[in-house]
Amino acid sequence: MKRALFALVAAVSVTAPAFADQALATSKNCMACHAVDKKLVGPSYKDVAKKYASDKAAADMLVGKVIKGGSGTWGPVPMPANPQVSEADAKKLVAWILATK
Repeated sequence: MKRALFALVAAVSVTAPAFADQALATSKNCMACHAVDKKLVGPSYKDVAKKYASDKAAADMLVGKVIKGGSGTWGPVPMPANPQVSEADAKKLVAWILATK
């Protein structure tokens, strides 16, 4: 019984941050144009993570794009600015996106 409870607690603690950041992405309307594993209007978060996997400057650049928007990187549809997203929330979102496998 203790083993099963420990396994359940371990599983929840490992997956909870992913759900928390997906909840943040949903609350900031990011999921209206993006999905974790498929292209919608914008690229999937897995594709973003793959593209920037070896780029050490990517996190700061992506935080700026989350807040200010951008265009041209993923095609002709521009990403609008998101001034309602704080820098702290943008950093959380970008860290989650770049950790997506």
